[in-house]
Amino acid sequence: MTSVNHLSISELQKIEAELSACITPERNVRMNEVLENRTRYLTVAVEDVYQPHNASAVLRSCDCFGVMDVHIIENRNKYQINPDVALGASQWLTMHRYNEQPDNTVECIRALKENNYRIIATTPHERQTLLTNFDVSKGKFALFFGTEMKGVSAQVLEHADEHLRIPMYGFTESYNISVSAALCMFQVVEQLRKTKIDWSLSEKERLEIKVQWLKKQLHY
Repeated sequence: MTSVNHLSISELQKIEAELSACITPERNVRMNEVLENRTRYLTVAVEDVYQPHNASAVLRSCDCFGVMDVHIIENRNKYQINPDVALGASQWLTMHRYNEQPDNTVECIRALKENNYRIIATTPHERQTLLTNFDVSKGKFALFFGTEMKGVSAQVLEHADEHLRIPMYGFTESYNISVSAALCMFQVVEQLRKTKIDWSLSEKERLEIKVQWLKKQLHY
């Protein structure tokens, strides 16, 4: 699909109006409502997830909690989606895939840091910050989740600005990755919405995304 990032706001508005006329008013209203709740203040990165069920559940949670961008790192495992679990969530998200470098984890971290994201490694083995004590006001952040068996890699732990731990009270060592992602997103999104931080998308971002959504819906 052709990128629309180079277009001006007025050009995007014209295209959006033309395409919106081709869908029902109810669908148009729903798209606008969802876009009002989308954010790029936080993003999610998943590293070498190999079970389609978990990969799909993470995408579904991102959509539900309004996270616009998902960064997918594929060093050893290809990210595969189970349609029955994802329920079409991927079409409403912007997916960034890293699978062309010798170390795609480092490439993802570099790209995020260039865009001023703090790197937050979720891990049960570090005790720096409890999820309930995480401060969303320090600036944009990327939550990193690792493989089902080993968690995030040594590279993520090394380059992380902060290590995040979800409270646990049982014998099991860690939560399932899809559960961890949902718990973390729920907590930080709820915190974020209680602040005065401008976490919403800009007008241009909303228009760019909506035009892309409309093109997908109309098979342009």
